[in-house]
Amino acid sequence: MNFLAHLHLAQGDDDLMLGALLGDFVRGRRELWSWPAGIRDGIRLHRRIDRFTDHSRQVKSLRPLFPKPFRRYSGIVIDLAFDHELAVHWQKYSDQPLAQFDLEVRAVLARCEHELPERLEQFMNYADRRGLFEAYRSEDEMLFSLAGIGTRLKRENPLHQVKGIWPDLKPAMAEAFNSFFPEIQSRVCALRKRRSTSTGS
Repeated sequence: MNFLAHLHLAQGDDDLMLGALLGDFVRGRRELWSWPAGIRDGIRLHRRIDRFTDHSRQVKSLRPLFPKPFRRYSGIVIDLAFDHELAVHWQKYSDQPLAQFDLEVRAVLARCEHELPERLEQFMNYADRRGLFEAYRSEDEMLFSLAGIGTRLKRENPLHQVKGIWPDLKPAMAEAFNSFFPEIQSRVCALRKRRSTSTGS
């Protein structure tokens, strides 16, 4: 899952939302324990969602559909494609307009803007310039983002060429997301209930 999906699954809890964004930027136990308890829970939730996603039957069924040059990078494409599907069908999963949710994310980040890792700040500056996360409704924006990720990877990669295979992948991506997302919502709901019980809130 990518940023939009992680944020949606943490919605309603500022600490979990911060952890959802920090999950890709905080490495190791020492960095994890430098954050307050609630945000640590969000980072751990991010990691559990990633593990569940990677091992889900839906994601496993998608990987063989990628031609060989792209298969190594299939996880990145699937993450962005799932964010695209969530943005397109946002009203199915949230009563809050996506544009309003975008503003909520910025407000949450503003709470600790001076403590954010530089790479997260850079991403959010990019998100502001591109109008993310609402812009993920556009296939062109998703493909542009994939190409941008490709330029930041050390190894030569075909992410700038995903546009050529996207029409063949699109139906399977939509079907996999529609099957997978209710499952991950249910899983996260159970985890959050256990967290609420353990903290006494």
